[in-house]
Amino acid sequence: MDKNINIKVKIWRQRSPKEKGFFETYNLENISQGSSFLEMLDILNEKLINEGKEPVVFDHDCREGICGMCSLYINGHPHGPDEDVTTCQLHMRKFHDGETITVEPWRSAGFPVIRDLMVNRSAFDEIMQAGGYVSVNTGGVPDANSTPIAKDKAEMAMDAAACIGCGACVATCKNGSAMLFVSAKVSQLALLPQGRIEAARRAKAMVAKMDELGFGNCTNTGACEQECPKSISITNIARLNREFLSAKFKD
Repeated sequence: MDKNINIKVKIWRQRSPKEKGFFETYNLENISQGSSFLEMLDILNEKLINEGKEPVVFDHDCREGICGMCSLYINGHPHGPDEDVTTCQLHMRKFHDGETITVEPWRSAGFPVIRDLMVNRSAFDEIMQAGGYVSVNTGGVPDANSTPIAKDKAEMAMDAAACIGCGACVATCKNGSAMLFVSAKVSQLALLPQGRIEAARRAKAMVAKMDELGFGNCTNTGACEQECPKSISITNIARLNREFLSAKFKD
């Protein structure tokens, strides 16, 4: 049965990308363990507003684990200590009475801090614009079964497409690499016949854009897979490497 707990929340405050940030600690009482983590932050902000203080800026949208915007680093883990969930799906029952909870933004050169806990994740949009799409003119909508796709390929493509682009892989990687995200987006198209036409150009363009935006290199530690809220497999990184090398050989 859920109960109410008293906690301390140690939160990163930073007024702008160029200003120096700092941690500030707040005391919260009678927080229901049945509430979500973002609801707890809402309660904190209501308290700060009533006290005439600046509320904490954080990002969110769907609160259903779909959009990936709730990008918070909580007690040393992207999206918190629970497994296979985003921050909005994390509940306060994962924390204990009297606990101090440390909350930070993503730490990556590719995701500069906008303010407090909100970071600029538009780098992922730029990577997708570089090649994460199919641009061939297919004419009218084809019948569902007109293009045969092997069941195992279709399932792997769907698994890769489950990536929501939250950036947890980048946040947890010691190198700040975006390889898991890029490989998932390449895989979801490379595994399907509709994506093969532009496969070579796609792999080179997306990797080049990733490097241009300042993301680090992958050294296969597996931390990204471990912390991914959608359990995206690092086997996709191997597929991306094959796609990239194949494209280079064709050149």
